[in-house]
Amino acid sequence: MLKACKFRLYPTKSQITKMERTPNLCRWTYNQTLAYRKNAWENEGKSVSKYETNALLPGWKEDKPELRDVYAQTLQNVQERVDLAFKAFFRRVKAGEEPGYPRFRGKGWYDSFTYPQPEKGGNLVNGMVRLPKIGDIKIKLHRQIEGKIKRLTVRRTATGKWFACFSVETEDVPLPPWKDGAVVGIDVGLESFATFSNGETIANPRFFREEEHELARAQRKLSKAPKGTPDRKKALKVVERVHERIANKRYEFAHQVSHNLVDRFGLISFEDLNIKGMVHNHCLAKSISDVAWNMLVTLTSYKAASAGSVVVLVDPRNTSKMCSRCGTLIEKSLSDRVHNCTQCGLSMDRDWNAAINILRLGLQSVGTGSRGSPAL
Repeated sequence: MLKACKFRLYPTKSQITKMERTPNLCRWTYNQTLAYRKNAWENEGKSVSKYETNALLPGWKEDKPELRDVYAQTLQNVQERVDLAFKAFFRRVKAGEEPGYPRFRGKGWYDSFTYPQPEKGGNLVNGMVRLPKIGDIKIKLHRQIEGKIKRLTVRRTATGKWFACFSVETEDVPLPPWKDGAVVGIDVGLESFATFSNGETIANPRFFREEEHELARAQRKLSKAPKGTPDRKKALKVVERVHERIANKRYEFAHQVSHNLVDRFGLISFEDLNIKGMVHNHCLAKSISDVAWNMLVTLTSYKAASAGSVVVLVDPRNTSKMCSRCGTLIEKSLSDRVHNCTQCGLSMDRDWNAAINILRLGLQSVGTGSRGSPAL
């Protein structure tokens, strides 16, 4: 099983200079690789492989000596990214979608570089991480890295902070038996962030809404600042800091909720929501993006795999309409917050009723036996 570990880096001024140059040289390599493959197809009808573009690097280094300041495998990884972009493009073409052709990267649109084999250079030594061609950089290891490091990506945020993201391979955890009652269905929503099948609710923190006025004020100052001036750069940094603060709050909240879930429950059932389709509703798009349901499901899934729990995604159709007691479908509008069944007389909160249905579907999808049963 692969998992990611992210740590803050504290480079010196000279190291920052080298680290700032590396993404720019990677961006140049990306654009050159994309141009070469594009021209080869348009002029010769020839499809170029990743390994053929790797063979171009020595010649490019002769023409552009500063490329020698970037680790060789990092430049090869850049060309791998181009290859993945083309594979994704052709996959969407075959699926009948309307794909966008791989695009050239403009200034400021390349903010990371990767060491595919960090054990050959990116070692952790005495609170430092060794980056080839850059040096030993101070790293804040707030937790122990467990497992084998497979890949190291160095990323720069919009506010100029640097992070090391390790891709770590760990052993799969054997699944222990379920504990009695350690199952839950969760209905995510906008009124409440989440409603559990046992009746518990988690309030919607609305992080973006809380910061919306401050963000609007910062964006007004940015729009008034003349382009290319120091004042505009300063105003842009303020806007970026507000966005970063909102994202950090949302990420921390999702981590706390997901950690609590895997600690308490052996089976966690969510709806398999089409969030991309839901945000097309312009009345709800901002609120849906603010709650970040997909982030909660993703974080809970990978933590559950480590903790020996199971996350199940169920079909969301009729979970809100169906009566959790008798199964009758009761039509509701979004404004109807109470489920009132005309058949059995059940009256309860709409989201609570949906959470019970989600749990039932989750149990049906894995079987009602123990986790060692063939149903899993």
